[in-house]
Amino acid sequence: MKTSEIKTVSCIGAGVIGYSWALYFSLKKLDVTVYDISEESLELAKKRVHDSLNSLIKNEVVNEMEGKEIEQGILYTTSVEEAVKDAQFIVESVPEDYDIKRNIVKEIESFTSDETIIASSTSGLLITEIAKDAKHPERFIGAHPYNPPHLIPLVEITKGEKTSESVVTTAKEFYSSIGKEPVVLQKEALGFICNRIQMALYREVCDLVSRGVCSVEDADKAVTYGPGLRWGIMGPSLVFQLGGGENGIQGLLKHLGPSINLWLEDMADFKEFPEEFGSLVQAGVDEEIKNRPPEIGNDDASLAEYRDKMLIEMLKLHNKL
Repeated sequence: MKTSEIKTVSCIGAGVIGYSWALYFSLKKLDVTVYDISEESLELAKKRVHDSLNSLIKNEVVNEMEGKEIEQGILYTTSVEEAVKDAQFIVESVPEDYDIKRNIVKEIESFTSDETIIASSTSGLLITEIAKDAKHPERFIGAHPYNPPHLIPLVEITKGEKTSESVVTTAKEFYSSIGKEPVVLQKEALGFICNRIQMALYREVCDLVSRGVCSVEDADKAVTYGPGLRWGIMGPSLVFQLGGGENGIQGLLKHLGPSINLWLEDMADFKEFPEEFGSLVQAGVDEEIKNRPPEIGNDDASLAEYRDKMLIEMLKLHNKL
């Protein structure tokens, strides 16, 4: 399979991730078919596509006529066969469970070409395990997006033990050709790159809040108006490169090394999140939301709207929209 041959994409699973993938593929002028198990699930997906398109129109990413074309470019079906039979690229976004994924893989393979690439949106499961019963495990990859996929460019490509390197190369070229930023894991790792980094940071948030060092709101502010701003421009190693002056990141680590070692000694290293943290952080988030003015989101709906607006503005700066 060559990148230039990929014209039709199938999205298996129409949930929060699946509908967003479908929207993005249609935005990029690909033919898209979406599958889910019930008409109710598909109707919800259609509503989500419509609402997300309205947000893109409101933020001047597309106009109303383009929005209608994008919406009309997505077909919906409860038949796996209909969804995958003509697809050159399939994105699986069913629930995060090995058995569910293996079963849908079996069904997909019974109706699709042996050359079709199948990409799982798994957030952290191993591709080797998902594809272990597949007839053609060599054409399976993981392609983990960040939510919402129709906005955030990152795709983490993961390989199983039997994944073909040519499939990885084609997938990477395909995602790049439609404006994504693919990164490739050279070996399998639970949680991949970003979720591991994200949870390492959040483990420290959990520890700081639990120990009474800061509130949930102040931890969020610290990230948003501190390192988060810089990370939205470039990665942490590049940030440290600039922080080290003429000696770069190597100089920075050498200079701060003794202090950093003291911090690390005092930082969280637990292997399971405390059960009681859920109620503690929910109370903190509720208080934080209550303190926010309406224009930057003071309930779940307005928070999501504000998030998408800010993402769109940042992506425009990165020339990604």
